[in-house]
Amino acid sequence: MDYSLISSSRWSAVNSQRMPKEKNLKLKKKTFQAPKGTFDILPSDQVWREKICKIANEVAKGYGFGKIETPIIEDTELFVRGTGADTDIVEKQMYTFKTKGGDSLSLRPEFTPGVIRAFLENGLSSLPQPVKLYSVGPLFRYERPQAGRYRQFNQINFETIGSQSSATDVQIIQMFFVIFKEIGLKGINLQINSIGCKDCRPAYRKVLTNYYRNKTDRICVDCRRRLKENPLRLLDCKEEKCVILRNSAPHIIDHLCESCHNHFKSVLEFLDELEIPYMLNSYLVRGLDYYTKTVFEFWPEDESVRQAALGGGGRYDYLVKLLGGRDTPAVGGGCGLERIINQLNAQNAKINLPASPRVFLIQLGDLAKKKGLKLFEQLRKENIYITESFSKDSIKTQLRL
Repeated sequence: MDYSLISSSRWSAVNSQRMPKEKNLKLKKKTFQAPKGTFDILPSDQVWREKICKIANEVAKGYGFGKIETPIIEDTELFVRGTGADTDIVEKQMYTFKTKGGDSLSLRPEFTPGVIRAFLENGLSSLPQPVKLYSVGPLFRYERPQAGRYRQFNQINFETIGSQSSATDVQIIQMFFVIFKEIGLKGINLQINSIGCKDCRPAYRKVLTNYYRNKTDRICVDCRRRLKENPLRLLDCKEEKCVILRNSAPHIIDHLCESCHNHFKSVLEFLDELEIPYMLNSYLVRGLDYYTKTVFEFWPEDESVRQAALGGGGRYDYLVKLLGGRDTPAVGGGCGLERIINQLNAQNAKINLPASPRVFLIQLGDLAKKKGLKLFEQLRKENIYITESFSKDSIKTQLRL
C-alpha cells in the first residue's frame, strides 16, 4: 500500500487498525528470580568454592588422577541403562527433553555413566589400567528443595577404572578425607557396607523378599512395586514407616559369598591401617543400581547439623560392560560442594580472605587514565594488589568507594 496517497484522516483510521491499542503495548511487570531449587553464586560466595576446588585438584593430581569434562547433557538411555530404570533418580528426578530431531536427552543427574561413556568412546580402555579420572561441575536433579538439596548443585568426583583391588576402594575414601582435613572440615564419619555381587546377591534378594512378603501393608506404594522389581531398593527408602521395617531386615553382610567377604574384610583392614574411623551400616545400599561390593557415605557426626550425606560412592564392577565395554572393574565416589560448604559454615570454619589492595590508583584526565591502565597491568603482573576507579573522573568521586 502506498501510504503517501492516503489523506491524514484516512491515515489515522488505517493506523488505528494496524497498531495495537496503547494499553496492549504495556507489558506486565514481572520480577525474575532464579528457578526454584537453584541459586546464584555471588563474588562473595566464591572464596570457599575456589579453595575447595583448588585443594581437590591438587589432591587428584597428587594421586595420579587426570581431569575429564563431559557434557552436561547425555542420551537419556545412558542413565536408564546405567543408573537404573527403577531408581528414584531416573524415575522421578531427571530433567529430560526431546530435541527437534526426536532424540531424548537428559541433564546429567550424576557423573559416573557419562565418565564411563567417555572412557569407552575415546578409547581410554586401551590405556594402561587402572585409568584414574576426576571431575568437578554441575549436576541436576528434580528434588524437593530443602537444606542441602538443590535442583542444580556441584560435585567433586573421582573414578578409578580397571582395578578390582580393595586398596583402590580405600584410596577413593582416603582422598576425600585428605580433602576434608586440608580444608579444615572436622567431625566426618564414614559409613560403609558391602552389597555383594551377582553371585551372592540373588540369594539375599530371596531372603529379603521373604522378610517383606507379609508386611506389604506396612510399606509405601513405591516399595510395594520395588519389592517385585528390586527388593534392595527398599533398604534405601526414606519413608518413616519403611525405615522402621528396614531396621529389622536381614543384613546382606551375613549373606556374602567368600570372594565378597574377603574383599570387604580387606577394605576394613586397609581403613584400620590408615586410621580412618568407620561405622558399619548394614542397610546402606546407595540409590544406584550399578553398585557392587563396597558402598560408602560421608556423614557429619553432629546430628544437630545433619541434613544429608556429604557424598559417597562405591564399586561398580559391571557398569563398563553394561554400557558396551569389556568386563572392567571400577570404583568411584563424589561429594557435593554445597554440602561441604554448608557443613563448614555450621562449624564456623575460618578461611583466609584474599589480600586487600595495597594501592589505590587515582587518575585525572584522559591521558592519565590511559597511563593508569598501563600502570595497573604492570602492578598486577608484579602481584601487587591494586584497586582503581577508572569509570570516574574527579578525585572526589574516585574516593567515594
